[in-house]
Amino acid sequence: MKKTIIAPSLLSANFASLENSLKAIAEAGADWVHIDVMDGHFVPNIAIGPAVVESLRKVTKLFFDVHLMVTNPGQYWQHFQKAGANSITFHDEIEFDKMPLIEAIKASNIKAGISIKPKTPISKIERLLPYVDLVLIMTVEPGFGGQSFMKDMVPKIEYLRGIIDKNRYNCLIEIDGGINAQTSSVCVEAGADVLVSGNYIFSSNNVIEAVKSLFI
Repeated sequence: MKKTIIAPSLLSANFASLENSLKAIAEAGADWVHIDVMDGHFVPNIAIGPAVVESLRKVTKLFFDVHLMVTNPGQYWQHFQKAGANSITFHDEIEFDKMPLIEAIKASNIKAGISIKPKTPISKIERLLPYVDLVLIMTVEPGFGGQSFMKDMVPKIEYLRGIIDKNRYNCLIEIDGGINAQTSSVCVEAGADVLVSGNYIFSSNNVIEAVKSLFI
């Protein structure tokens, strides 16, 4: 059985001690760290810019999973790629031709992902599945940490798993929103490969044990 990838989300970490947070999650066995980028337009919050990513890249070898929740990902993705991102994920809900951006990201030798909000059906991104490296399914409304997992998203995960397996696409399923020791097993059973967890991990008294509890 393949090992679940745990991607702790820095959105919920202590911003005054990010280097220590990275060391703790690496010690716990996490291989990825999830970095949310928000512009205050696509979602009602503002978060991490490329200068921070560049600084963090110097202190860790973790896989940087960058999630662009911005209205113009084409304008910003290269800044994060140059800062040290290993993957760039952007949202399908933005109206523009997605393929040129996917191709440009992959041509820069990093992974390209597409993300969908809870109300967006899998059918909207099905045409992109042969080309992306991951699909990020939001199981909360994006923008803020600490929200509760939407159980009605589980069938969406199962449906996507079926499409990927049937067609043998080389595409990971990533889940973000309300992930804890209970919901993690539900998502993995439904077909998830990568679990993003922020508040559950970084509000814990023991970050290392919180990360370890998510491995399925």
